[in-house]
Amino acid sequence: MNDSEFHRLADGLWQTIEERIDDYDGDTDIDCEINGGVLTLSFENGSKIIINRQEPLHQVWLATKQGGYHFDYKGDEWVCDRSGEPFWSLLETACSQQAGEPVNFR
Repeated sequence: MNDSEFHRLADGLWQTIEERIDDYDGDTDIDCEINGGVLTLSFENGSKIIINRQEPLHQVWLATKQGGYHFDYKGDEWVCDRSGEPFWSLLETACSQQAGEPVNFR
């Protein structure tokens, strides 16, 4: 993957996250803010999830209260480089834990 392909894929991921947060219909508000290559999800309880681009590695990193995860683009999705879990699965789990209610982005 070259840099321009990475940027295209990461931009698409950021846009999809923002759209899914906007469409989220739970009792807890989740705010989404994008600042450069960093996307921050803020929860009513003051906790945050940080998603950022690691351009030199062509990875996306996810930082949650439960830990940090690094994702590579494989096939047609972002997958954790340690567990092989898809990005969306880990993000939903982290959001559900931090929101205190089930969060589903699918």
